[in-house]
Order: sequence, then C-alpha cells, then structure tokens
Amino acid sequence: AREMMRCAATGGGCVASWSGDRRLPAVNPCSVRMPTGNDGWCAGLRSRAADLAGLEMANLRGGVGGLFRASPRYGRLQATAAVDPEDIPLEKVQVKSSGHVLPYVGVACLGAILFGYHLGVVNGALEYLAKDLGIAENAVLQGWVVSTSLAGATLGSFTGGSLADKFGRTRTFILDAVPLALGAFLSATAQDIRTMIIGRLLAGIGIGVSSALVPLYISEISPTEIRGTLGTVNQLFICIGILAALLAGLPLAGNPAWWRTMFGIAVVPSILLAVGMAFSPESPRWLFQQGKVTQAELAVKRLYGKEMVTEIMFDLRASGQSSSESEAGWFDLFSKRYWKVVSVGAALFLFQQLAGINAVVYYSTSVFRSAGIASDVAASALVGAANVFGTMVASSLMDKQGRKSLLITSFSGMGASMLLLALSFTWKALAPYSGTLAVVGTVLYVLSFALGAGPVPALLLPEIFASRIRAKAVALSLGMHWVSNFFIGLYFLSVVSKFGISNVYLGFASVCALAVLYIAGNVVETKGRSLEEIERELSVAE
Repeated sequence: AREMMRCAATGGGCVASWSGDRRLPAVNPCSVRMPTGNDGWCAGLRSRAADLAGLEMANLRGGVGGLFRASPRYGRLQATAAVDPEDIPLEKVQVKSSGHVLPYVGVACLGAILFGYHLGVVNGALEYLAKDLGIAENAVLQGWVVSTSLAGATLGSFTGGSLADKFGRTRTFILDAVPLALGAFLSATAQDIRTMIIGRLLAGIGIGVSSALVPLYISEISPTEIRGTLGTVNQLFICIGILAALLAGLPLAGNPAWWRTMFGIAVVPSILLAVGMAFSPESPRWLFQQGKVTQAELAVKRLYGKEMVTEIMFDLRASGQSSSESEAGWFDLFSKRYWKVVSVGAALFLFQQLAGINAVVYYSTSVFRSAGIASDVAASALVGAANVFGTMVASSLMDKQGRKSLLITSFSGMGASMLLLALSFTWKALAPYSGTLAVVGTVLYVLSFALGAGPVPALLLPEIFASRIRAKAVALSLGMHWVSNFFIGLYFLSVVSKFGISNVYLGFASVCALAVLYIAGNVVETKGRSLEEIERELSVAE
C-alpha cells in the first residue's frame, strides 16, 4: 500500500500485482493502470491505502486476465479475458454498500405469499363453497374449482416473461396485481359456479405471472454475497402463504360462510403489492439492457448506495449486455446458443414435480391417520411446519454450501424417504411400526424437499440464464412446472389405483436417483458469483 501511495505521488502509471505473498500488493506496470490527473481519487488515496492491503487475486490460467477479489466488506474487482485490464477503474475498490435491498425484496415476496395462499385456500373452503353454490354432489365441478387455477397459472407463467421483457419487472408486478385482486374478489362474492371458476382462473393467471416474476426480480436486485439467501426467501414466503391459508380456514367449523372471507382476504396483499412496486426501483439489469443507462445508475444507487455504482455498471458493461442486441424471441430459447442451459432449467422443474411432492402432501392426511393423528388440520400443519423449517435451514446454507450441493443432498434425502415410505407399506416385518415410519418418512421427505428441490430451481434459473433470455426462459421453465403439476394431479389417482401406492413411491425414488445423476453432470455452481460472471462463463462454454 505504501508503494502505491509513493507511486501515485510521483504520477507514475501504477498497477497492482501479486508476488509470493498473495495478500500484499506490489508495484508492477502490467494490468491495471492508475489514472493520473484525477484529483478526487488522489485526495482519497491515502485513506484507502489500508483497504488495498487486504485485496486478493485468484489467478486464472491466462495469468493476465485474472479475477480480482476484495474481502466481502469492500466489494469486488473483476476482470476477464474479454475485458482489457487497463480499462478497470480502481474506483471499483468500494466500501460497504449503503443501499437498502431488503424492503424491495419484501414487497416482491407479497407475490410469493399470494402464490401460496391462492393454492392453499381452496382446500379448506371447497366443502363449504360447494354447498353454498349447489355443487356438493358434483365432483366434476368441484374439480374444476381446484384445477382452473392451475390452468390459469400455466397461462400466466408463459405470458409473464414477455410482459417482464416489454414493460419491465416493476410495471409487470403492478399489472399482475389486477388479476390477483379481481380473482380474489370474484371468488369471494360468487353466487354461482361460473363466477367462481372465472375468479379462480384470474387468480391462477396472477400466481402464474408472479411465480416467474418474483424469483426473477429478486435475483436481479440482490447483492451477489446474499443472493442465495434472498432467493430462498421466495420459497419461504410461498410456504408462509400456504400456512396462512390453513390458518384462515380455522373459523370454518363455527361459521360455514367464512369461506368468502378466506378468498376476500387475498385482495389486501394484492393491492399492497401494486402500491409497493410503484415505489420500488426497476431492475438495473433490465434498464441497462434497454439502453437506459442513466436510469440504471439511479436504480443501482437506490439499491446498493452510490458507492457501488461504478463497480456494478462496470460489470454490466463487461457482460456485454448492450441494447444493440435485439430482444430474444421464444424461438431463440431453442437455438443452439441457448438450448442447453434452457433444458437444464426445464429439467429441474420436471424432476421437482416427478419426484412426488404432490403425492406425499396428498397422502399425508391418511398417513398421519394411520399413526393415530386424526386431525386433518394437525397433519397439514405438521407438513407445513416441516416445509417452513427446511426452507429456513436452506436459506442459511444457500450461500455457504452452494446450490448444486443442496440440490444433490435434497434429492438424495427425498429418494431415501420414498424408499422408507414404500417399505412401511409393504414390508411385513415393519408392520407394527408402519404408522410411525410412514410419518417419519413423510416429514423427512418434506424437509429434504425444502432443503433444495423446493427453493433452488426458482433461484438457480435466473442466475444461469443470460440477461437477453432470462425473463422468457424463466417463464418457460415455470410453465413446465405448471403443466407437469396439472397432469400429475389429473392422472395420479389413476396410476395409484393401477399400480398401488408402494410401487408409485418406488417410482418416485427412482426419479430422485436420476435427478441426482443429472444434477451432478449438468448443473453449474453459482454461489458467490455475480450474474454477469455466470453469464460470461456460460457464454464461453457455449
């Protein structure tokens, strides 16, 4: 650090290089040239000299094109072979960000709460609304009330990506609040089955859009160091929404008309989502891609503080996210350039659904009854609590263990739990303990799911997709989620009737094993890396 100050005082072209001791910088005229004549930099140089002593560099194979890293407190200085090292400004050595990301993540998570709430609210209310609407004896129409929201979610997930690309992330959130609020209102005030189905369809479209938009927005505004933790919050709030729907149904036993209030409650967070997003910053990455550089800088300042503007704008420029490249269309997702990474995203959601989470939740009530737990509410609460607890653990581990390792651990645990469930139903030696083992297997499965298979896909997808295709690729992958969810719900009972629940569980265990092999060979680790770093590496790999 003293050498750099001495060099600056002489006005020489100084650079930071590292010799035997990887921590202490020495002066060497090679990669990063200090600008001269910058009075602002020179005035602050002496106060930052101590900071520079903590700078580290991880050498890459190219030698000159290295990756510069500061301690997490001071930000990150990066260069790759695609960027001339002489262009890297030393202003990128930053103090801790003074921005405030968490409030905007919280606003976005209102969409996740609504996602979980709209999915869960119909389970407790169905019996009572069926009596009021005159369909108590019509199982087909009751099925439509449940499944219409899934059909709407499929439509919403595919359209959400195009809307997010055209209007931006925050405006799309505001637009999404319309079907969310209107769907809840129509469902709450329905006097016939037609109005109820329209309301459920609109609510489904809303949660389909938010299912793609929430993880996309959070990933694009979150600092690299905590992006995994904040991304997991999406899944946590979905679980909280489901639990909220369960709790909202408790007064039903004493007040059968309460089901209307249950649906109507969802109007409030929908309005709060729209109002909150009206005051939230747009994604800097979307703004930069649209060529709105000045607005992108303002958004960075609001999110991270003025200290981080230079660094993040440099990363955006270095990633090649220029507005000169035309906006990606849907067919671009299937091109040679993008298909490999898009197929990984779609496969993760297919594995998530085909691994049996819906089957376990569906059969949890009967499993708990076999163990002497007769209360349906208690059974659902236990499953929901396991899901929330597992997601909280995943949130604390996401930026420490990494996405890939958590996925492998999660699917391995799910497979082992499925084997335990299958054996508890078929192995005669375990008959005296079958009820207890089935409950243990169910809870372990849900915990394992919440550790990785639940939260990671929605977090990982916005990280691995290039900015040009990010919104549409996330929407496509979420569309696969909803389509597979719909068909599993449609044919699951028929498959169980034909093959038996034990064989179905064994099939789910096999899917989990295949998922582990697929993830090990195809998924990249994104922990601790900026979206621009990940995009550059995958672009080179392609």
